[in-house]
Amino acid sequence: MVVKNLKIIIVLWLAMLVFFSHSVSAELTIQITGGTKSAIPVAVVPFAWRGVSGHAPINVASIVSADLTRSGHFKTLPVRDMINKPSRTEAIKLGNWRALAQDYLVIGEIKQNQDRFIIEFKLFDVYRGKQLLGYRLPATARGLRRTVHRISDLVYEELTGLKGVFNSRIAYVTQKKKSKRVSIYRLKVADSDGFNPKVIASSREPIMSPAWSPDGKKIAYVSFEKKKHRIFIQTLATGQRSTIPRGRGINGAPAWSPDGSQLAITLSKDGSPDIYVVDLNNRSWQKLTKSYAIDTEPAWSPDGRQIVFTSDRGGKPQLYTIPSHGGSAKRLTYQGDYNARGSFSKDGRKLVMVHGNRGDYRIAIMDMATKVFSILTKGPLDESPTFSANSGMVLYAKIMNDKGVLSATSVDGSMNQVLTFDKGDVREPAWSQ
Repeated sequence: MVVKNLKIIIVLWLAMLVFFSHSVSAELTIQITGGTKSAIPVAVVPFAWRGVSGHAPINVASIVSADLTRSGHFKTLPVRDMINKPSRTEAIKLGNWRALAQDYLVIGEIKQNQDRFIIEFKLFDVYRGKQLLGYRLPATARGLRRTVHRISDLVYEELTGLKGVFNSRIAYVTQKKKSKRVSIYRLKVADSDGFNPKVIASSREPIMSPAWSPDGKKIAYVSFEKKKHRIFIQTLATGQRSTIPRGRGINGAPAWSPDGSQLAITLSKDGSPDIYVVDLNNRSWQKLTKSYAIDTEPAWSPDGRQIVFTSDRGGKPQLYTIPSHGGSAKRLTYQGDYNARGSFSKDGRKLVMVHGNRGDYRIAIMDMATKVFSILTKGPLDESPTFSANSGMVLYAKIMNDKGVLSATSVDGSMNQVLTFDKGDVREPAWSQ
């Protein structure tokens, strides 16, 4: 039985690697589709430029508009439809924006002071004629785009009451073929919209399963360096990395505890893959599952009390939960013939997963109270779902035009954003919390 399970897990790992088959460039295209019927109309006017050069280094209004649109909550007005383009309060004619049926208006300007910038913006309720927000935000040239995402967050939070996530980051893995036998795998970190990518790790052997620490300062991931499965923890600011003491066989699927003090991982050192918890302070191990089945892909509940994991102990891959301190595992999913890669929303009320039926794999969300399933995506090969910090969107990987791309969808499935690189595949996304 142990030998059989090991063969199965090796096949599963190899199947994950098949997704990487093209080279990747730095060119990025973003396609936004869909929209909710109740989307809020908002006009984001081009920000005035007060600088030395002829134009601003980035288009602030365009970034804010794209952020708000891809959230699924807002419908932004095209610049070509704007009657005028005020940048200061005294220039606003609210009647123009009411005529355009806009509920809210964002105006602003960007000022340059040598190598630093000041971005001023205001948010108005058009029909009440009231200013809702007004901020002056400093920024460096390097941090300019992230400051603009902060503006999007402030507007989003004011109008929805939910935490914004546009200033968060994503991690993902790419592959570039050097020859038929040699590939370069790269772990990258980028803004939430895919811009400003930075290489965190690079190897001729596969890299997979990136996982953010709760404070966003570290990433745990799996590398096949030296032909062995090893789990690394890397500090983003310094590049310094350490390894989790490895056992024989599979060492994979790291998942941080909510307080960042522990990792749940998959080890097969005793034969079949099981779920372990590693204390990061003393590197001690606690074995949670003890089964001849394949137990893998652990993820913590927000309160740290439970761990959800994938297991085929019932004959086919399904999701189970087990107390994080140890105990009996309980089956969680029954719908379909495949449910895997489970992950909790921030409030613990929802669980996102890969849901499969007869070889068709889609991203689904299950309500933890009612156990009702909602299918978010169209498949047929969608994988690696990860919630945004506000649980309003899900980032995942899919195949489009025979290429691996990243896609973000709102939790009601009404809005979808596709991030595609000019060449090659992108896989294994993880959204910072």
